[in-house]
Amino acid sequence: MTRTQRTAIRRTAILGAVILAVLAAAACGSAPKPSAQQAPASTAGPSTASPSVSASPPAAASKTSAPETNPQGDIPDNQQYVAYAPPGGGFSVKVPEGWSRTGTAPTVTFTDKLNSIRIETAPSPSAPTTASVRREIGALRTTATHFSGGAVSTIQRKAGSVVLATYRTDASPDPVTGKVRNDDVERYHFWKAGKLVTLTLAGPHGADNVDPWRIVTDSFRWTA
Repeated sequence: MTRTQRTAIRRTAILGAVILAVLAAAACGSAPKPSAQQAPASTAGPSTASPSVSASPPAAASKTSAPETNPQGDIPDNQQYVAYAPPGGGFSVKVPEGWSRTGTAPTVTFTDKLNSIRIETAPSPSAPTTASVRREIGALRTTATHFSGGAVSTIQRKAGSVVLATYRTDASPDPVTGKVRNDDVERYHFWKAGKLVTLTLAGPHGADNVDPWRIVTDSFRWTA
C-alpha cells in the first residue's frame, strides 16, 4: 500500500469519527426532557355560593279579632243614637238606639242594662240657678240612700248655658236579683221661656261614660 493510499484511509477514518460525534451530539440535543406533571389549572371563578336562606318567612302569629269588651256599665264606643222629640215638647235630644223606653211625657226614662236617662219636662217661670239647684239637691239628700257629693256648677252645652249637679246615690234594687248598686249621677237643667227640661243620666259608679253622656247632652236642641 502506498503512502497516498494510507493517507486517504486515515482521512476517511477521521471524517467518519467526526460525523459520528456530530450525530451523537445532535441526538443528545434532540432527546425529550422529562417534565413534571402539572395539575390542570382550574377555570372556575371565585365561588359565588351564598349561605342557604329559607324562602318562607316565619309563620306569623295568628290574629283573631276579639269582640269588644266593656267594663260593667260602660256604653260601647260604637253605640248609635236616635233623636227623641215628644209631641209639643219644644225640644229634641239624642238617646242611645235600642234602649228600652218607659213612661210618657212629661217624664220618660230610657234604660239599658245598668244605665238610664230620665227626661222630665216642667213649667218654670224663671231659669234655674246654682243656688236653686243646690236646694233641690239638698232635699234629695234627705230621701236618697247612700247619697254623697252634690257639686253644682254652670257649664256650657251647644244649647247654651246649663246648670249641672253631680252626685252619687243607690239605684233601685235589681228586679231579678234584688242587688243594689251605687250610681254616678249627672243632672242637667235646660231652661227656655218658662220651660224646664231636666236630663238625669245615671250609671254604675266608676263606669266611663263621659263621651256618651256628652253626646246626649250636646245633642239637646230647643225646637220651639
